[in-house]
Order: sequence, then structure tokens, then C-alpha cells
Amino acid sequence: MTNYFRSNVDAMASYIPGEQPQRGTQIIKLNSNENPYPPSPAALAVLRNIDGEWLRRYPEPFGGEFRQAASKVLGVPSDWIIVGNGSDELLSVVIRACAEPGKKVVYPIPTYVLYRTLTEMQAAEIVEIPYSNDYSLPLEELVAANGSVTFIASPNSPSGHVVATNDLRKLASQLSGVLVIDEAYVDFTEENALALVEDYENVIVIRTLSKGYSLAGLRLGFGVANPKLLQGLFKVKDSYNIDAIACAIGTAAITDQAYKNACVAKIKASRNQLATDLKQLGFHLWDSQTNFLLVQPKQGNAEYLYQKLKERGILIRYFKQPGLDDKLRITVGTDEQNQALVEALIYLLETGGAGGRGQGEEKVKNCRLG
Repeated sequence: MTNYFRSNVDAMASYIPGEQPQRGTQIIKLNSNENPYPPSPAALAVLRNIDGEWLRRYPEPFGGEFRQAASKVLGVPSDWIIVGNGSDELLSVVIRACAEPGKKVVYPIPTYVLYRTLTEMQAAEIVEIPYSNDYSLPLEELVAANGSVTFIASPNSPSGHVVATNDLRKLASQLSGVLVIDEAYVDFTEENALALVEDYENVIVIRTLSKGYSLAGLRLGFGVANPKLLQGLFKVKDSYNIDAIACAIGTAAITDQAYKNACVAKIKASRNQLATDLKQLGFHLWDSQTNFLLVQPKQGNAEYLYQKLKERGILIRYFKQPGLDDKLRITVGTDEQNQALVEALIYLLETGGAGGRGQGEEKVKNCRLG
């Protein structure tokens, strides 16, 4: 068979997203960190009133309407904002603009696997620096690597931790390349790094409407950076990368901060209760400032639990890779979904898992059931 692809593309592995069951499937989906609540009523109203004229014409190429709305919410000038077809597209734009063979892309691991995939597409050098067990930022190693692009996810996936803004400031001040601060889960934390874009020309903060705004299916994200940095990124983005419907719905959603904040508050409360329940069942948990939890079963049977939960119609995320293959990432659902998960885990622990009947039985007796 003829090989049509560049050698680096032929050699790379594909990014594998979380499993997406067909619409209408009766499943509790806690594997892709989606928001369990519907989008803002204001956003849905826009969707119901789509004008066919929006579809006949090309959209505004820079998502101007959304940039203006985001500008008001964030308190930054609109020309400091770039809009993307999901935040993933903006990660790709940065890599395409700044990375090439012979240049380094640097990030701490474990983190979002797409960083590796995007770097491999450009045949740039990958430098992965392991986090310590407490997930403190390996600042000296990152500075020493001095990549053309450095990715820091904060909050990070799958760990759920936030990188202190002071650490990010130190990093930005010592890098000669671009520092990408990926704040996909920023709506669920108390700290963010947005102020750094004013002080450092090499910093871009990237966010999404997929998590806090319940718009994962819409594909809309944005970045904030000095216009000098954005000027180069605009050169490599697609000409009409934001469709008119996404722009209009996203504008309504980001404007409705009261609704988003109310949903986030419910998720945080549910996260705390789910964490308590899982601890009572013997799981080790890492503190999370996201809409998910990274957990480690006491019995060391993470893959078994993942498979058995799937058989029972509950999807969570399992990563078969070093450092994560004894852990599970669980999206925080509604209280009803979380309770169904806990009850399924109780059953699996009672009937043995990989450790025999009765594992964690005393913990189970004390777990909240309703």
C-alpha cells in the first residue's frame, strides 16, 4: 500500500477521546468531564430563533460578537481575544504557529494527552517532565527545557490540581518561548492566571465554553493574550473557523454569568459530597478544583471497576498508562447520577472486585445512601 503521509504522522498514535455513546443510549456518562446541567436558557433561546440568513452568509471571521461579550465579562480589550472552534483548535493554532522540527514543546505530565498529539503533528521535539507525587510544578526543569511552547494545564487533567499563579508568573518571566496556560476548568476554581497576559507578552490563557457553560457540543473556545502574540496566531487560523450559530449561542451563554455560576455552585457541592462518599469506600482522592475527581481504589483494581461499571451502564475514564493505570477519573454528575455510581461501587466492592468478597465492607456500611 502506498504511504501517503509524512513520516511523523505515519509514526504517531491517534488521540483517543472519551467514549461517546449514541444519543438516546441509557447511560450515566461520567467520562468526559461534561457539565451535567443544560446550557443557559438564554443560549437555548438563540438556538430556537436561528435566522436562515445566518447560514446563507459566511460568518464574521474573528467572532466579533463573542469577542465583545467576552471582553465585558473578563474586563479585557476585545482585541486581546482570539476565538476558536473549541479550545483544542487554539492549542493547535499555537503549535502550528510556533513549533517545528528542531524546536521543543514542553509540559509536565500527566496532563492533557492532546499536547503530545499536536506536537507530533508538527514533528517538533517533545519534552515531558514528570510531576512529583504532590503535583508541585517542576519549575526549574521547565525553565531549563525552555521550549518554543510550554503547556501548563491549570486546573490540570487528570489530577484536578491548580498551579499557583506565583509559580506561573515565575515561569513566564524566565521563558523565551510561548507559555500556554490552559484554563479549561477555570470556572470550578477560585484562582486564575488571566492577569499574567497583561504583564507578559509571551503568555496566552486559553478557555472553553465546554465545561462551565454546558456547551461541549457547540465547540467554542477562546484565548486571551497580548495583540502582538495574537497577530501571529491569526495568520494560521482557518479563515472562517467560528460558525455563526456557535458565535451567537456562545455570546448569550457567556453573558449569562448568573446561570453559569449557579450551575458551577451545584457541581462544586456535588463534588464535595461525592469525594466524601468515595473516601468512605476506601478510595484515595486527590484534591480537585475541577468538575472531576482523580481516585485510586484501595484494592488496586481500577481497570476492573472501570469495566464492571461500564457493564452496568456507567461510563468513567480509565487511562492505561504508567502512573495512571491504578487510578480512575470520574466526572461529577448530578446528585442522582453520583449516587447511582456510589451504589454500583458498593455492590462491586461487596461482591469482591479483585480482592475477594467483602472488601471495604465496614466502609460501605457507613456510606451515605440517600
